[in-house]
Amino acid sequence: MTIKDSGNRRTFESGAVRDMAEGKGRCDLLVLKEFNKIHAAFCGHPCYFLGYIDQFKEDGEPNALIRAFNQMLEELDWNYWQAMLEVAVHFEEGAVKYGDDNWKKGIPVNVYIDSCIRHYLKYKSGMTDERHDRAVLWNLVCCMWTCNNMPELNVYADSEVEK
Repeated sequence: MTIKDSGNRRTFESGAVRDMAEGKGRCDLLVLKEFNKIHAAFCGHPCYFLGYIDQFKEDGEPNALIRAFNQMLEELDWNYWQAMLEVAVHFEEGAVKYGDDNWKKGIPVNVYIDSCIRHYLKYKSGMTDERHDRAVLWNLVCCMWTCNNMPELNVYADSEVEK
């Protein structure tokens, strides 16, 4: 199963390209704290993954993304080596679609968070139209890399995000 492709692209200032997001919803704008309260009331516990993503959105610190990554591995019952192999396949499919290392040109981290949350919701919803599990991890890794190598693209760092 390969990465879905609408055929429409958005180009960032850096020259990096990604599939259009229009019409998919803005998952990066979801009020995760409120949805997590609803989840806790319904399931008896919070959704730890979304809690870690919300923490990252609040402080811009990529350590919360590491916790989200580890939480996803736990949910998938994968080890790190399996995760690396799965993410490598996603990198391969992305390279076919966009070219090698297109993502390293620079994409704002909120784009990764938007995509990460969307793929997580699709994974949890049981959608099988593409490998949403893999896409969640790929977005987390690329977001972490961007925070560490292009901090100017971390829109959540040193920002006064509403809490």
